[in-house]
Amino acid sequence: MAKLEPYSKKLDYSYALGVFPALKLMECHPEKAFRLLLRPDGLENQGVVKLREICGKLGVREEMAEKVLRRESKKDNCFAAVAFEKYDLAPDPSRTHAVLCQISDGGNAGTAMRSLLGFGLHDVALVRPCVDVFDPHVLRASMGAFFHMRVRTYDHFQEYRLQYPHRPLYPFMLDGAKTLDAVADAAQFPCTLIFGNEQTGLPSEFAQYGQSVLIPQSGEVDSLNLAVAVSVGAYVFAQKGGFLHEH
Repeated sequence: MAKLEPYSKKLDYSYALGVFPALKLMECHPEKAFRLLLRPDGLENQGVVKLREICGKLGVREEMAEKVLRRESKKDNCFAAVAFEKYDLAPDPSRTHAVLCQISDGGNAGTAMRSLLGFGLHDVALVRPCVDVFDPHVLRASMGAFFHMRVRTYDHFQEYRLQYPHRPLYPFMLDGAKTLDAVADAAQFPCTLIFGNEQTGLPSEFAQYGQSVLIPQSGEVDSLNLAVAVSVGAYVFAQKGGFLHEH
């Protein structure tokens, strides 16, 4: 059995670190799992017991890999992980999408995906330059939400737009022309919600691509955290679009 390498985006596999993300992987894409990594001191953990049972039934090899778990998680309390093959899933054209443009922080990206899934959005596009969605720390920040979603990374926004050319676009901008409530009330579904970089937001030309959206806020802060803005926007659109409980 080949040695597992330190994670790199050049690898064709990644790690679902932690019991909960690993269980989510096994729930959604068990066919991609090829190795269960364990710590001797975590074998009594109920989640680990469940993981071993699932992986055993599917023939996924297990091994004690304390050093690998410590190396990848950079923590001493990661009891399990599943090594899995990377995969690519295009957003469903019949569903509402979220586009995350040039997101540079893995924690923000993972938390944003977790919020999107929580409000019923399963389809996400990322636009480069951006984080590597298969980075184990992005996956862990999503708490396994990633494995329930259809996520694809595009080189340019226009590449995404060409693939889905007739969708209503709603870019969230600090100088958006209409408030979130007003836009959501008149929104057409399925549509695409677009969010920009944590520091710079969306470039000004995005205002020409669709109906720009403003999240009203007090003048005591300059902007909202990306994951917070995604959460607020997704929640309001979910109420109007009726997709909160769709799959």
